[in-house]
Amino acid sequence: MTTAIAYPNGSPHIGHAYEAIATDVLARFARLDGKDVFFLTGTDEHGQKMVQTAAGENMSVSALASRNAGRFKEMDERLNVSFDRFIRTTEEQHHRSSQEIWRRMEANGDIYADTYAGWYSVRDEAYYAEDETRLNDDGVRLGPQGTPVEWVEEKSYFFRLSAYQDKLLKLYADHPDFIGPDSRRNEVMSFVKGGLRDLSISRTTFDWGVKVPGDEEHVMYVWVDALTNYITGVGFPDESDKNWRYWPADVHIIGKDIIRFHAVYWPAFLLSAGIPLPKRVYAHGFLFNRGEKMSKSVGNVVDPFNLADQYGVDQMRYFFLREVPFGQDGNYNHEAIVARINADLANDLGNLAQRSLSMIAKQLGGVLPEPSEFSDNDKAILSMADGMVAASREAMATQQIHQWLNAVWAVVAEANRYFAGEAPWALAKTDPARQKTVLYVTSEVVRQIAILAQPAMPAASSKLLDSLGIPEDERSFGMLGGAKRIAPGSTLPAPTPAFPRYIEPAA
Repeated sequence: MTTAIAYPNGSPHIGHAYEAIATDVLARFARLDGKDVFFLTGTDEHGQKMVQTAAGENMSVSALASRNAGRFKEMDERLNVSFDRFIRTTEEQHHRSSQEIWRRMEANGDIYADTYAGWYSVRDEAYYAEDETRLNDDGVRLGPQGTPVEWVEEKSYFFRLSAYQDKLLKLYADHPDFIGPDSRRNEVMSFVKGGLRDLSISRTTFDWGVKVPGDEEHVMYVWVDALTNYITGVGFPDESDKNWRYWPADVHIIGKDIIRFHAVYWPAFLLSAGIPLPKRVYAHGFLFNRGEKMSKSVGNVVDPFNLADQYGVDQMRYFFLREVPFGQDGNYNHEAIVARINADLANDLGNLAQRSLSMIAKQLGGVLPEPSEFSDNDKAILSMADGMVAASREAMATQQIHQWLNAVWAVVAEANRYFAGEAPWALAKTDPARQKTVLYVTSEVVRQIAILAQPAMPAASSKLLDSLGIPEDERSFGMLGGAKRIAPGSTLPAPTPAFPRYIEPAA
């Protein structure tokens, strides 16, 4: 699985962090579910925008690329993103890979030389037809994303995208899961049905990019080289590389603004080059910062490092994945983040775990009790906990990350009701055997919740599993669903709270 590679003409912002966290959660979930996962991310370092930014900062383009690529990698490490490879498109292997896919497309008769005349947005690194542009009030012509476009005329190589209209429509019809969510699939299909023009795929007005094989005057259009990262990352052009077995990708996770490149251009390039197509492209929405409070109290919160420092990495990961249905746009602000941290994490899950484990520590000498016969209430909450893993798998198969977390937190809420209803603090005096059963059942439910929450909150979940005495090799999803229960009689370490409350810093 892959993220889109980030364009490092600036520092990472919350949108980059959101995509990295979401893809990381999908990768961690699959690994815990016994799958062999290769998770690729990285930076897209060529193109005119990089040249312009470097000139503005009085530095060489390669120095700018190295500095900013370093910041993106640091962001991933800070946010506990478990990538297997961080690719940079300036790597020599990537130049070879891009030149190989070019040669294959050329050998297939899909590349020809001509002159390009039309509108180009440097900021989007995209070509637009006249009818996709408009003049704003100041007489500036803008593209569909609201970015300025300029008229470009230069010699260029073209890709015969027009020849792939029917093949792409057949792909979407035969593989309805190729594009998600459905709203994006419909958007792409109507774009392709509207007719495809051949695509300009080289530039001669600057030289920061991959050289076109056999014509060094040209560099490849940045998107040809950017998309090719997905195959470079697993060894292309060396198809005997040990990682080539991971291709085709199971899913490309991208932002909705670059769906056209991934769901139209990319499969067309691969079809032309005779390389298998990815199985799915899934586009997430945008995040909007609503409300003034955030920027005042926290400083520049669109900086992911600041957010992580302010709220905690696991808390930030949980918030964005739970708050925003994955695939839709979402809002965030300081109050919403604090509400999730204090309600969902500190109160609901944290408090349940802490109260039950403290009772075991204080009243039962820290030994996980042996249960008596289960009551109907016990059986009901255990059955609900056992059902979580199937519901979670179903949601995650189509990247419905929020639905997986909703399934887990529905059990958290029910477990709190169970604990309050059974009142084990009162049973200590009236029915000690029953108290032991309630504490055992609660521990078992918390164990399953903690195992299933690991992809979102790796550090906090690990702390919770340590408190329950769960060995490292018993934390995968194979341990869920009722096939295995927590072992009574084990001595537990002193419980430490995994989810502290968020306290407003003193002004």
